[in-house]
Amino acid sequence: MPLLDHALYAFVIMHGFWVSPWMMIIIALGAAYLSGRAMELIPFTRRIIERREAREAERG
Repeated sequence: MPLLDHALYAFVIMHGFWVSPWMMIIIALGAAYLSGRAMELIPFTRRIIERREAREAERG
């Protein structure tokens, strides 16, 4: 049971972060940044982005 007590305390602390609108904004901005970086690093998505950019460059 002591392990469960520590886990519950962690959830209570995290609940305090999730209730705050400022913390939600910070977490959302961080997630958006990290997902953008992940899109650039994954080869499959990088090829899709390069194809789109090439099509836009051909159009003018």
